[in-house]
Amino acid sequence: MGIIINLDVMLARRKMSGKELAEAVGITPQNLSVLKTGRAKAIRFTTLNAICRHLDCQPGDILEYRDTGAADE
Repeated sequence: MGIIINLDVMLARRKMSGKELAEAVGITPQNLSVLKTGRAKAIRFTTLNAICRHLDCQPGDILEYRDTGAADE
């Protein structure tokens, strides 16, 4: 898949742990881990909104598209 999740980068910039972010936005640390590792198949806009609000960033700071040349899964 060509979508890259840069959530770890934003967490490092904000000096925040994944556990702190998960608690702040109301998701489980396990679900945040699935998102961070790129295993998530979808993300709710409400969750993305909460993450961006808490990290004071734009969705493009977290999500990146890279053409891998492979067909979508």
